[in-house]
Parts: sequence; structure tokens; C-alpha cells
Amino acid sequence: MTFRPDAVDTFLNDVFEHSKAGIRAFPGCRHMELLQSTAEPNVLFTLSYWDGPAALEQYRRSELFQTTWAKTKVLFADKAAAWSVAVLDAP
Repeated sequence: MTFRPDAVDTFLNDVFEHSKAGIRAFPGCRHMELLQSTAEPNVLFTLSYWDGPAALEQYRRSELFQTTWAKTKVLFADKAAAWSVAVLDAP
């Protein structure tokens, strides 16, 4: 997610801080963390592990996601991108 530089603190303090516990506790969410680009501090990523596509879709249809996304997307400087990936090799 590419945020307006002046909106990063708003996202961190007013949006993410208030939604992270709910996301992590959402049924089917195994893990969620927030990452920040070291080269561009206004670029942030969430990395999450879900029980499967159905669990992620249930979250995306939830009030928690809808509310959080509405507060988040108004802070963007660029269109957001999301990927679902499969682990090919892990320790």
C-alpha cells in the first residue's frame, strides 16, 4: 500500500492500531504482520496467513474489513495491490 507521506502516521495510529487485534483474531487468520519498505517509508505491506481462500474471502466480506478498508483507502497515494501466493519452499 502506497500512502501519502503525510498519511502514514494516521494509518498506523488511527487505523492499524485499532484494527490489528481484530484481524489477528478473525476466524481463519493464522498470522498477520505489518511491514514497511526501508527505501520508501510510505509503502507498507500486510503479510497474512489464512486457513485458505474461503477464510480470506470471509474476512474480506466482514464488517471489520469493510470499515478498516474505508478508512485506509482514503489515505493512499496510489492504487493498492494484493497477491495470494503459495509457499514453494520453507525452512
